[in-house]
Amino acid sequence: MEFLYLLFLGKPVWMWLVFIGIVIALLILDLGVLNKKDHEIGVAESLRLSALYITLGVAFSGFVWWQMDVESAKLYLTAFVVEKTLAMDNVFVIALIFTYFAIPRVYQHRVLFWGILGVIVLRGIMIGAGAALVTNYHWVLYLFAAFLVFTGVKMLVTDDQHIDISQNPILRFIRRRLNVTDKLHGNAFFVQEPHPRSGKLTTFATPLFLALVMVEFADLVFAVDSVPAVFAITTDPFIVYTSNIFAILGLRALYFALAAILHRFHYLKYALAILLVFIGSKIFVADALGWEKFPANWSLAITLGILGAGVAWSLWKTRGDKAVAG
Repeated sequence: MEFLYLLFLGKPVWMWLVFIGIVIALLILDLGVLNKKDHEIGVAESLRLSALYITLGVAFSGFVWWQMDVESAKLYLTAFVVEKTLAMDNVFVIALIFTYFAIPRVYQHRVLFWGILGVIVLRGIMIGAGAALVTNYHWVLYLFAAFLVFTGVKMLVTDDQHIDISQNPILRFIRRRLNVTDKLHGNAFFVQEPHPRSGKLTTFATPLFLALVMVEFADLVFAVDSVPAVFAITTDPFIVYTSNIFAILGLRALYFALAAILHRFHYLKYALAILLVFIGSKIFVADALGWEKFPANWSLAITLGILGAGVAWSLWKTRGDKAVAG
């Protein structure tokens, strides 16, 4: 059993196995018990499932505290909150994807569930690569920080633009390379059908599969912002990865509740922009003041303050708005 105490990315293997075991148990519970059959997930069920994920995500900070220290637990909570909030933009895009492909709510959970498996692998690769870069080239952190400040400022001064999913290069590439059906075939990603020209039985991708690919692509795009943001908070790969995955698991569970009230968070993007500028500027502020690093207490408090103000402002500004039927 000595291998359990070998270090992997700076932490004993057993700590990684505990985290992976929790994630696998949650996925089995989700697909094998709570959502064994396709059904339309309502707001109440979405909130209950999300509450479970959020509770476990926050409770995991206790494990971090126990095995590391209180400072690490605060950094984990900050990263968890930041990642969950930044992923809010992802919810907007996922809603657009489901609307474009006309995916019924009864099948949306299937796309999100299988999508999260890709996210777990994709984020692991990106975080592993980021950790290697930061370890060997510390100056990369300053690039991450500058990128976050630039992104935040750009979000503040750039008006919203309409996203035309039909012109997405990934989608156009897939349509050229794969046979795709014109309509859904239940919850199937692929079906066997006679080819319209040859009559030979051929494998066709369904719009449900295209929606899955686009959801994965959307996460890849948003990871370009979120992964550097978390590395600007802490360079510990264990904290970065676990906070990322717990935040995404919870947000996907919350999707069905958020999708009904997305219009109420239209102005949250300004809070996200300010948050990115703050996270990116922390490294430069700490250097200017001669600190070893920005205090975790301040980081967590300022993050919660920015997000709380953003949510309150958005809810107040949209208090008379009605949801647009999708």
